[in-house]
Amino acid sequence: MKVRIRKWNAVASWRWDVPEDDVCGICRVQFDGTCPNCRFPGDDCPLLVGKCGHSFHLHCVNDWIQTESSRGLCPMCRQKFEFVAE
Repeated sequence: MKVRIRKWNAVASWRWDVPEDDVCGICRVQFDGTCPNCRFPGDDCPLLVGKCGHSFHLHCVNDWIQTESSRGLCPMCRQKFEFVAE
């Protein structure tokens, strides 16, 4: 018996390489999903990892830092938020 493949559909998946958390600390949406401001995952909203080790969507942390009450601190641990350049 011979089998001939006439059509083949490939399926792929991806995940952010984040070791600890799998959700944004601000919007609580999974990193392989989209932040509230984006339509497609990963397109215009990369992840930012702070020196403290917490990860956030770019849009979420930008909105957070611009609020007066944030005072430039990480929303999770309240240390000064500085992101790690990779």
